[in-house]
Amino acid sequence: MKPVLLIDFGSTYTKLTAVDVESECLLGTAAAYTTVQTDINDGLQMALGRLEQKTGKLSFAACYACSSAAGGLRMVTSGLVPELTGEAARLASLGAGAKVEKVYNFQLTEDDLQEISESKPDIFLLVGGTDGGNTECILHNAKALASIKPEFPIVIAGNRTAARECQRLLAGFEVYICPNVMPKFGVLNIEPTQKQIRDIFLNRIIQAKGLSKATQLLSDIMMPTPSAVLQAMNLLAQGCEGEQGIGELVGVDVGGATTDIYSIADGMPDQMNTVYKGLPEPYAKRTVEGDIGMRYSIQGIVDAAGLDRIAKLSGLSKARITELVEDLKLHTDTVPNGDSELESLDYALASMAIEEAVKRHAGTIEETYTLMGKTYLQEGKNLTKVRNIVVTGGSLIHTKRTEEIAAHALYSPMQPTSLRPIKADVWVDRTYILAAMGLLAGHYPHTALRIMKKELEHHGYSE
Repeated sequence: MKPVLLIDFGSTYTKLTAVDVESECLLGTAAAYTTVQTDINDGLQMALGRLEQKTGKLSFAACYACSSAAGGLRMVTSGLVPELTGEAARLASLGAGAKVEKVYNFQLTEDDLQEISESKPDIFLLVGGTDGGNTECILHNAKALASIKPEFPIVIAGNRTAARECQRLLAGFEVYICPNVMPKFGVLNIEPTQKQIRDIFLNRIIQAKGLSKATQLLSDIMMPTPSAVLQAMNLLAQGCEGEQGIGELVGVDVGGATTDIYSIADGMPDQMNTVYKGLPEPYAKRTVEGDIGMRYSIQGIVDAAGLDRIAKLSGLSKARITELVEDLKLHTDTVPNGDSELESLDYALASMAIEEAVKRHAGTIEETYTLMGKTYLQEGKNLTKVRNIVVTGGSLIHTKRTEEIAAHALYSPMQPTSLRPIKADVWVDRTYILAAMGLLAGHYPHTALRIMKKELEHHGYSE
C-alpha cells in the first residue's frame, strides 16, 4: 500500500482525502472547520484525527494540498476594451483559480484608484493593447497605480512595447512581466499569465494567509482550490495516455457564497450559417458567480430567479420564502436536517443557482439577416452537444433530488438563445473528491482518472 494524503483548505472546512495509489482506491475522507482566524493547523489536526478513526493509522508517502481559505485568491484586473483585452484578463484570472472582484476598462480614474486601494487585492493584473498597438492606456494605468501604496503584486501582461516602461513606472511594487494575454486581435495567450498568478499565490499569498506552517507537511507546492478542480475536470473529460476520459463536460459547484461553473469543450459553432462573434474562449474555461450562493449570496438567487419561480418550484408561499431567506441570511450555517420546508426551499434555490450560473457561462446565439439570407451570430461557448454534467456542493450531494436539480443546467425552450447542453449524463461528486483528484493528477494522472470514474456517481441522460 502507498497512501497519499490530499488536503483542501477551504474557506469553511478543511477537507482530507486519503488514497492508495497502488490499488487506485479511496481509503477515506474527513473534514473539520477551517480555523483560519487562529491557527489553520488546529483544523487540520482535527480533520486528521477524524480521518484516522476511519482509516486507522497511516504513514503517508506524500501529501499535496490546495487552498481557498481566507477568501481564496482575490484579483483585480484592468484592460483597454471590455470585449477584448478586458475579457482576456478576466479569462486568464479565472483560469488560474482566482476570484475576479473587479475588471476596470479604459483609463483608471481617481475613484478607481481609491476603490483598488481600499479593496487590497491579492494580485493586480495590468493588460491593454495588442503587441505594437495602443500603449497610451496601459502606460496611463501604470502611472496611476504608482501613485497608491504598493500593497499587492502587479502582473503586466499587455502590449509588449510598453511592458518595460510600465515596470519602471511601478518601481515601488512587486512586478512581474508576462507575454501579452492578447498579442494579436482575437488571439488569446493566457497560459503564461495563469502560471505566473499561481506562482505568486504559492510564494506570497500562502504566507499572508497563515498557511506557511501547514506547508511543512507537504511534499509539493499548493495551488488555489478552483485551479485543482479545473485540473480534475480537464483530466476527467480528456483522459490521459492509455486511459480515456468521459468526453466534453460542464462542471457545477454550488457553494454557500459562490457558484463555480467549468466547461471542458470546444464550444465553437456547429452550423455552416453561424458566425462567431468576440474572443474565442479557452477549451478549459471557469467562471465564478459571486452573487449566487446557497447562504451568503442567497439574495442573488432570489433576485435572478424571482419569487414566483422559486415559489412554483418549492411549493411554498412567497411570504414564507421571504421569511426563510431572511433567516438563512443571518444563520448561514443552517442545513435542512429533515425540515421539509427548508428541503423544498433548498431544492428550488439550488435549481435556480445552477440555471442562472450555467446560463451566464454558456454562449448565446441570435438570428440576423444578411445579403446571403438568414444567419446566426454566436457569442461565447456552444455547449449544446456536451453530454456530461458533473455536480458537487452540499446542496446537490446531500439530497435525493440531485438529478432534478442538475437538469436545470440543460437547454430550456423558455431561454432559446442560451447554448446550454440539450441532454446529458449526470456525474455526482458525493464524497467531495474533485479538488483532491486535481491535486493527485499532477503526480498520478492515471490513478486520479480511474478513481474519479469509479467514485463519481453516474446517472444516465437527464431530460
